Amino acid sequence: MPDDWFAGPLDIRGDRDEILVMGPIDPPKLADGESPEARAAAVDARISGFREDTRARRMKIAHEAQHRFGRTVSWGVICDDRRTPFTTLSVPAMTRLRLPERQVLDTLVDAGVARSRSHALAWCVRLVAEHQDEWLRELREALTKVEQVRAEGPKD
Repeated sequence: MPDDWFAGPLDIRGDRDEILVMGPIDPPKLADGESPEARAAAVDARISGFREDTRARRMKIAHEAQHRFGRTVSWGVICDDRRTPFTTLSVPAMTRLRLPERQVLDTLVDAGVARSRSHALAWCVRLVAEHQDEWLRELREALTKVEQVRAEGPKD
């Protein structure tokens, strides 16, 4: 990873399909008293500039990492408290829903909150993740402990 790309440690997350590498970049320098709109436009420009300036090198690094880890590598940045992933995977997840769950999704579609059942389900997942962050963090920590105990257990 080039030393001059990021202003701090990377946030690397992954699942079975993808590894997302997010790094902090320096926020734009603005004069005191700039409007929120001007700040947002400057952050957008900073993110867009980083994305364009590093595209070829990021693609090369991702290609090498994909061969090594067997998963797609995606990129993003954190700038001025804004997390901006670049192109990431959209992976289908098959699920079976009973009538009450389908009615929830259909209500979201009928109300114009979502374009489709799939979009409504993704919206619900994001909402749960946003509002249950601490609970999900504790659950992930517990799963990490379970993996450690399994690794220390008897070997076949």
